[in-house]
Order: sequence, then structure tokens, then C-alpha cells
Amino acid sequence: MTIRVAVCYGQPDDPAAFDEHYERVHIPLASKVPGLTGYTYSKASSLDGSAPPYYSVASLFFPDAETLRAGLTSPEMAAAAGDVPNFATGGATLFTHEEVSVLDVG
Repeated sequence: MTIRVAVCYGQPDDPAAFDEHYERVHIPLASKVPGLTGYTYSKASSLDGSAPPYYSVASLFFPDAETLRAGLTSPEMAAAAGDVPNFATGGATLFTHEEVSVLDVG
């Protein structure tokens, strides 16, 4: 079992400023959250060429719910969360879910 926190960032006012801050400041902050077993970041695009609802999506992976709870209440997570208003002018939507692998092509 893996628990994932998805952070969906809305379209920013200044994409270049978002990218620069996210990569230079936010990734190092978020990477320090205790219990993380993985962290990915991507830019969103739609399959039909229309504007996607999100600019980017980050995924923070934890091994279980207990580790997630500890990570979410850590000072490191507080620092990362406090940084979000510094770059996410399009807002951020967060949710969590348990990931279940249904295909392993390893």
C-alpha cells in the first residue's frame, strides 16, 4: 500500500516565476518532509489540446497512513505549506488517496 498526497496547482499568473520558485525553493523544502518515500512533479497537459484545469501536479508518497499523519504535522510540512502562497498564484488543490497497483510490468 502507498498513500499519495496529490497537489494540483492552478494556472499561475506568471508560469516562469512559478517554475523558478518551485524548482529552486519549494522542491528543497518539500523534500525534507519526514516519511516521504517518493516525490514527483509534472506539468499538466490535456489529451485534446484544450487548456488543462491545472498547471502542474505534484505527488508526495508515504508508505502508510500513520507515516502520512506524522509527515503532515511536521515542522517541515509547515514550512513547505507556508511557501505555497509565494508562488501558487493560481491556487492549490490537495487530496490524498491510497494507491493500489493493478498492473506491474516490471
